[in-house]
Amino acid sequence: MARLRQEVDPDEAGLDVGALDRLDRHMADHVDAGRLPGFLVALSRGGRVAHLTTYGLRDVAAGLPVEVDTLWRIYSMTKPVTAVAVLLLAEEGGLSLDDPVDRHLPAFAGPVVYESGSGAELRTRPAAGPVLIRHLLTHTAGLTFGFYHRHPVDALYRASGLEYSVPPGADLAETVEVYARMPLQFDPGTQWNYSVASNVLGRVIEVVSGQPLDAFFAERILRPLGMADTGFHIEPGQAGRLAELYGETDEGGITPVPGLPVHGRPRFLSGSGGLVSSAHDFHRFMEMLRRGGELDGVRLLSAATVAEMTRNQLPGDAGLRSFGAPVHQEPGNDGLGFGFNVSVVTDPSRTLSPAGLGTYGWTGVATTAFWVDPARELTVQFMTQVRPKTLKIFPELRRLVHEALAD
Repeated sequence: MARLRQEVDPDEAGLDVGALDRLDRHMADHVDAGRLPGFLVALSRGGRVAHLTTYGLRDVAAGLPVEVDTLWRIYSMTKPVTAVAVLLLAEEGGLSLDDPVDRHLPAFAGPVVYESGSGAELRTRPAAGPVLIRHLLTHTAGLTFGFYHRHPVDALYRASGLEYSVPPGADLAETVEVYARMPLQFDPGTQWNYSVASNVLGRVIEVVSGQPLDAFFAERILRPLGMADTGFHIEPGQAGRLAELYGETDEGGITPVPGLPVHGRPRFLSGSGGLVSSAHDFHRFMEMLRRGGELDGVRLLSAATVAEMTRNQLPGDAGLRSFGAPVHQEPGNDGLGFGFNVSVVTDPSRTLSPAGLGTYGWTGVATTAFWVDPARELTVQFMTQVRPKTLKIFPELRRLVHEALAD
């Protein structure tokens, strides 16, 4: 077990101490008001941790505090790890980003697209082209989530047991077969819709590599980067460090809720959201990306591949709001494009909160977040464990971090 630690004074790293105090107090106010159980926030410049704060509890009932080695369900922050795994295989020639998915998963042959109607009256037509690996990486494949409740295809997902992305008791291979039977919401490559695509990528990784997803992650990414506390499940000796998961109540408080099973190897290995990690480990993952695919003499990807992963991949440099399906046409997506499983700032003048051009990152449903600002050599991570209803932490977090950038 390795612990994240502060390595340099904030002012030496070009961070304003007063602004960092405001950041810490603001997040602590959420804890004191009962909206968060506790949190960890860390900022690094040039690879050195310059600000590290823990506050509150990882387990409210037991009174256990957040520690620097607390373990967190990072949910969708798993997706960039899945993208790195796919890109590893692409660099080795195991697959091409322009491969039709059915080359590796035959069930995806002959996709059909929603045309009109709903329920028993729903009509489809043949898709204009195949789903490609790059469509999965950029969430432009036409897949969806059942919990959106915004489109007739969402309802088909729910009717097939996919409201929470996986049919009860199914493994990854079985789940992806169900996805393949669903019509697409739109022709591949013509819209952006955040979806179950990274679970499909997880199955592609298994088929191409000949390994279970957890074994491939461990062998090719986690162990080489020294991420010993990251995986799809925790060992008995780690159990006491795992933060409890909470949900936001209608009154704005929090209550314990069940999460993905991590106290033993899960049957379903989710490339979309299955990982548990620590602040130390995710710092190392961010630093590998910031340094162009290499960390401490270990190179996972070429600098060119990381540059491709972290640039806007939407056609014609479209943005998430303009290119997104209706559910994503919201102000928070202004000024953002999308790379391979990371959002990318394309127009800082239009973002909801201050951000540097080219900043990339992602979030998790339990209110975890990370981003990398390459121009400022900045990495940021925020860890807590609350599935929100109305709580919106990220815009204020980004604003407060921006205020701390003295240079």
